[in-house]
Amino acid sequence: MERIQRLVIDAGFTCPNRDGTLGRGGCTFCDNAAFHPAYSHPGKSIREQIDDGIAFHRARGRKADGCLAYFQSFTNTYGPVSRLRELYGEALSHPAVRGLVIGTRPDCVDEEKLDLIASLPGKVILEFGIESCYDRTLERVNRGHTFEDARRAVRLSAEREIDTRAHFILGLPGETREMLLGECGMINELPLTGIKLHQLQILKGTPMALEYEKHPEEFLLPDLPDYIELLADLLERLRPDLRIDRLAAAVPPRFLAVSPWSGARPDRIRTLLDACLARRGSRQGRLFGAGYPL
Repeated sequence: MERIQRLVIDAGFTCPNRDGTLGRGGCTFCDNAAFHPAYSHPGKSIREQIDDGIAFHRARGRKADGCLAYFQSFTNTYGPVSRLRELYGEALSHPAVRGLVIGTRPDCVDEEKLDLIASLPGKVILEFGIESCYDRTLERVNRGHTFEDARRAVRLSAEREIDTRAHFILGLPGETREMLLGECGMINELPLTGIKLHQLQILKGTPMALEYEKHPEEFLLPDLPDYIELLADLLERLRPDLRIDRLAAAVPPRFLAVSPWSGARPDRIRTLLDACLARRGSRQGRLFGAGYPL
């Protein structure tokens, strides 16, 4: 089996809630620099970023047989189809690239763009940043789209048999534990193949950091043991066929304004979660379809 490495690509996109189309400033929680590797820079060509990314991981002892070009920074379908075709094609022309991961927003795809993505060769994953199923939360964090936008985008993507996944943040301001558990039913109804979950991290210099200073009581920031219990509660309610691509996230500590815990590696999170589920005698999907009030 080939070992495939994801390489982050910055293709120079922006977002409609940054350039004035829908708003300014972007999402209140966002600082792209916090998860932006040094080799990924829009001043470089796509091919240069891939070459530098391969060298970056090789220098750290991470050997791979190939890579997925991960168009991650900002909104990677936010442009005309002709430009998207050119950028995706440049990445796919690299001999080490086996496919693409395209990160975008639900309101920045249409049928023409999805037709293009469905026609691309190799493995292609379309990853929607949904973040929350609650419109009041989406408005509060300045997303500029609704959950209905997400429903439509995921449906249109799945109809084209695109591998469609979504990203959700746990603990956005105003959301309670009960609200997060309630999201499971809405997520289960989406024709997704997989999801990413991670804890809210409040980053220095963001509008959310200022909001936290004023109203810390409106934020759900569990410590690590409580976060593991929350993950277990969520997994029990999620469809058993739903791939879980991520359980937590980490940014360099210098970016963090507030975090009840940080630095836990993904394998440690997985080990703790497995132990929690074993203690409960539980598994993903245990409560799915069992008449449990989700």
